[in-house]
Amino acid sequence: MRKTVLYVLILAILGIGVYFFLGNSKGSGTNPYGPEADFTIADTAAIGKIYLAANDGSDITVERTDSGWMVNRQYHVLRSTLYQLLGTFTKQQALYPVTQKAHDNVVKDMSASNIKVEVYDRTGKKMKVFYVGGTAVNEAGTNMLMDGAETPYVVHAPGFVGYLTPQYATRLQDWRDRTVFDLPAQEIKTISVSYAGNPKNSFVVNQENGQVTVTADKEIMDSKDGLNMSRAKMYLRFFGNINCEGYINGLPDNDTTLKTAPRQSTIDITGIHGQHQHAEIFWLAINKRSKNQMTNDGNTTEIPDGYDADRLYAVINNAKDTVVIQQFAFRNIFRKAHEFYTKDVATNKPAPPVGM
Repeated sequence: MRKTVLYVLILAILGIGVYFFLGNSKGSGTNPYGPEADFTIADTAAIGKIYLAANDGSDITVERTDSGWMVNRQYHVLRSTLYQLLGTFTKQQALYPVTQKAHDNVVKDMSASNIKVEVYDRTGKKMKVFYVGGTAVNEAGTNMLMDGAETPYVVHAPGFVGYLTPQYATRLQDWRDRTVFDLPAQEIKTISVSYAGNPKNSFVVNQENGQVTVTADKEIMDSKDGLNMSRAKMYLRFFGNINCEGYINGLPDNDTTLKTAPRQSTIDITGIHGQHQHAEIFWLAINKRSKNQMTNDGNTTEIPDGYDADRLYAVINNAKDTVVIQQFAFRNIFRKAHEFYTKDVATNKPAPPVGM
């Protein structure tokens, strides 16, 4: 009996010893290399600020605030970019140390080109600082170096194909929220849409005390059908979360391009709380991305020859920003005055089968 108890005690002591040995030799999660290879941040809810700085001088600061995540204390962040980075934090893990043969070249390359990453918690305390380099030699991972460590590691994110450096974007335009219009229907006071090419299509929608009116060309307003109230009210709902494709601020010849581009429309929205959202929209010349490489084919008669059928320029935020927008995102906004004074056409189509 005494021998049995002794054996149990010896096994317990050995087990505790192994536990503490392994615990001290490993970092968090499944990392077997210790703190210098612990690139994973599992608890992203604890993050309060992220600072990213590249060797080319570009840098951004992303912070959690009472009004949401902000970039450089000026703009709301683009959620997809933020979630992409936070997701990378939770998944990235060291595969192995850079080989001795490749060590000097990797360190040299990272000295010339890297992204410094500083992560702070909600109290402002540093959580991690590390450097992100380029793709590993075998292109199956990304070279990273923990601040203060001597050995870089090849890091990957399970389930992700490619290298992780692009996830650490340092350009402001990659982080900025891309909202052009975002106002709930109940907060809209007026909407003015003015078409440069055909002013008869222009109109103004007003909402006051639950009543909606549409002011347009007198001939249109005098139509026998009268105002289609359901369409007018529905139109107010089209201005929530309308985004651009991306910012093109700072591109060469931007000013010249906009001066020569025909204006498509001007849109103004005012809200009941004094909000004002404004966009000047211009046709975008056909380029290598355009689907309609030829002139109009009969289905795009309102688009000037030589201009893109899918994308346009827009100047927004008090003329501070130039963006590219998509016809698809704005298709419900680009309505014409006569549509508000046209009855809905009843169809005699049979109802679809149950479950369709």
